[in-house]
Amino acid sequence: MRPNHERHPVTHRRAMVSLALAGMALALASAAPVAARSLAGSATRSAQVAAIMAKAARDPGELRLFLHRMPKGGDLHNHLSGALYAEDMIAWAGTKGLCLSADGSGFAAPPCAPDADIATLTRTEPARYARLVDSLSTRGWQNGVGAAVISGHDQFFATFDRFTPALLGQEAEAMIAARRQAAGEGLLYLELDHNPPGLLETALAAPLPPLDSASLAAFHAAEAPRLLAQVPALRAQIDAEEAAARTGMHCATQQAEPGCGVAVHYLAWALRDVAPAAVFRALILAFALAEADPRFVGVNIVQPEDWPVARADYDLHMAMFRFLAQRHPGVAISMHAGELAFGQVPPADMRDHIAKAVAAGARRIGHGVDIAFEDQGRETLAQMARQGVAVEINLTSNAVILGVKGPAHPLSLYRRHGVPVVLATDDQGVLRTDITNEFQRGVQEQGLTYGDLKAMARASLEYSFVPGASLWRDRHVGQWAAPCSGTGQAASASPCRALLAASEKARLQMALEQRLEAFEDDAIKAAAMNNKKS
Repeated sequence: MRPNHERHPVTHRRAMVSLALAGMALALASAAPVAARSLAGSATRSAQVAAIMAKAARDPGELRLFLHRMPKGGDLHNHLSGALYAEDMIAWAGTKGLCLSADGSGFAAPPCAPDADIATLTRTEPARYARLVDSLSTRGWQNGVGAAVISGHDQFFATFDRFTPALLGQEAEAMIAARRQAAGEGLLYLELDHNPPGLLETALAAPLPPLDSASLAAFHAAEAPRLLAQVPALRAQIDAEEAAARTGMHCATQQAEPGCGVAVHYLAWALRDVAPAAVFRALILAFALAEADPRFVGVNIVQPEDWPVARADYDLHMAMFRFLAQRHPGVAISMHAGELAFGQVPPADMRDHIAKAVAAGARRIGHGVDIAFEDQGRETLAQMARQGVAVEINLTSNAVILGVKGPAHPLSLYRRHGVPVVLATDDQGVLRTDITNEFQRGVQEQGLTYGDLKAMARASLEYSFVPGASLWRDRHVGQWAAPCSGTGQAASASPCRALLAASEKARLQMALEQRLEAFEDDAIKAAAMNNKKS
């Protein structure tokens, strides 16, 4: 959805995986794993833990304690800029010497008026600091501040322009913050919507001639050589960001932080509310980057789907995706589509966006909230189920931005029709949420059970774009693929060890199974101790 923005050439193809993750992979591939059937967890053990969670769900605090410890797989819908909390960006603004803007809502360049220095304000004026936090997030709005004069949608999207001056140049710090947060909540993997800064700079800097679907090929032929020449420089920007992040977390040292062990890949993205030439240039670069650099595992398109340009150019954007998908068939697509609520736009704009995104090659749909309002909604649900097109569900985001929550939310509709579902945060910093809260909302508002959450955690890795073969058979999560199936010590047998050695996805999936087993054992032991005390 998000931002209104997002820096030694590298010419050879190579994977950039943290040393901590590489160590985990080596351990899983070479040290004998425990038996596959043990890792999956017995039905009896899962039923015991389900009963424990059901009891905890009677009290929000107990439920939070339970879910915080639960291993959650991956977060597949996470915009790096929106993942950051206002407090971090205010601190960066102070370090940069930025000022409070004249209206008090964001940042301005120095020199600062005597009462507008961010660093001083942070130390001496907690009330103004709090108002700034509310302006840079939806915190105040979610608590009723300004809710009568601005929608959650408008408050949310207004924050990005406000905090951009503080965020620019802090990409490595942003990565550190996101990985620390993920590690603290039991995530093994982040699939971040994140561009090298030069991608949009390149896309927006050149002249913007008119462009329609009939002229895509000619535009591509004229522009692609110049754009593709920029890919090494874009990769170098990510090299620098990742190197700084590893240094900041002390990775590959004895002081390495847990965030070093969180696997990270990226989705490159284009803006959808700019001139068509800029959209297409950004997508050309995004597809090329995803094809050239293993850290980038797919592409996306962001910004509000209800804005006028996005609505008017929706079909043209789908044509761009189809055009580039034919030239880059190995590049995966996750597309924001159907992030619309009834009454927000004219009914005609809710008739087919998800269907068109799937037809354009999307392997995952971000949000998909308006599926029940599409003319062929039932057919699209069947197609998504048949083709394994997952939907990324963002409960807090949908409640704040669209006002869609509780029984009005289509999560249960997707599940009834067999569509793969994953829970994600979207923009956890701006929305003041986290992945544990998304799981908790799933339980309290959508009636999800422990078995449902466990399946979704597994699905988050299965439907990720992480390269490699799956641990599961034919996408049936929980049913072991042939190399790791069977009885006894099948997981330590040579075929399974070979799968783990060759597949990053399978290694992450095996790590999740190990964590789930340990979590369930601990939950059962803790429950038994509590029962004895009572």
